[in-house]
Amino acid sequence: MIPVPAPLRAHYDVVVAGGGPAGAAAALTLAQTGHHVLLADAGSGPAKTGEALPAAARVVLADLGMADRVPGPGHLPGYANVSAWGSTALYRVDSLNDPHGTGWHLDRGLFDQRLRDGVRATGAEVAEHTAVRRPVRAPGGGWTLPLRGLEGPATVHCAWVVDATGRLGAIATPLGARRHRHDRLLAVRLALEPGPGAADGCSLVESDPDGWWYTALQPGGHRIVVYFTDADLPSAALHSREDVQRRLATTRHLARRAAVHPLAPDAVPRRAPAHSAHLEPVCGDGWIAAGDAAVAFDPLSSQGVLTALCTGLRAGQAVDARLRGDREALREYAAQLRWIRAVHVRHHDDAYRAERRWPARPFWRRRHTRCGGLAPGEVRVGQT
Repeated sequence: MIPVPAPLRAHYDVVVAGGGPAGAAAALTLAQTGHHVLLADAGSGPAKTGEALPAAARVVLADLGMADRVPGPGHLPGYANVSAWGSTALYRVDSLNDPHGTGWHLDRGLFDQRLRDGVRATGAEVAEHTAVRRPVRAPGGGWTLPLRGLEGPATVHCAWVVDATGRLGAIATPLGARRHRHDRLLAVRLALEPGPGAADGCSLVESDPDGWWYTALQPGGHRIVVYFTDADLPSAALHSREDVQRRLATTRHLARRAAVHPLAPDAVPRRAPAHSAHLEPVCGDGWIAAGDAAVAFDPLSSQGVLTALCTGLRAGQAVDARLRGDREALREYAAQLRWIRAVHVRHHDDAYRAERRWPARPFWRRRHTRCGGLAPGEVRVGQT
């Protein structure tokens, strides 16, 4: 682990908590507009795998001044998205039809690090392996922020704080914002070793009676296999690699792609939340949320990293405008996120309703009876 850099400034205009795509985008935007910025990246939790970035991200990366730096070498191009959804037949969407070109299957660690390197290049400070604790109102305005790094605690002061800490919303929720969770989607991931003749350059989605599967090659030749189902259903009881393999064997297309990849002797499935959620409110007096902390989408959309970049950029612009005296900036940011969420809900509901083969199964029945993106018995995280 890397210690908190020393010396830190006593005061920053903005401290960004979270060094993923949303936090880096916010820090880049604010530093490029002349603000003193600290980006604090806790670097905790398991490395993220199996994530893709659509070609449309080229536009956002250009807006961030990162088009020549990110993604760069080390990622795999995504030539097509293939799906067996609504029938056993495969449907293919080629990147040749995308005006922005090919997307990428990401090495997330490398992608995030290049973004943080870009933040450093603007003159902003980056504190690796440093967590921001609960902000405390400072006398006279602004925040006192406790930091925790390898060498122990430190304290800085700032006028604004950006919460880019992911689904936890670790900054915003202690300040009174509430997380609204819309479903119980769970991801169960299993990584497979490189195999011969496995370079297909495509992602594959395949539905089954209790959820859906995703697979794609990863940088280095490994293949990621992910099963998505609801955490409270019996289909979520995939605790060993044998459990995952048995379920995988029931698929028509995905099993064939996985068959050429050996399973590492120590391979174990990893479980992670994949539910849709949103924060209310997404900003307040001296704080703003971006990325999954503000709005988290079902992975079926393949928009998670792109949404993080977009909301980080918009959050940075909103804070810059507010610091320059624009009192409408936060209201406009909140409206932008409501619009983004409304578009996602419409496409999300349409996509799930297109799979009609198992209408009586709980996973699909829940999604077919959704109304406006909110499931019956919606879970409010602040109440559980």
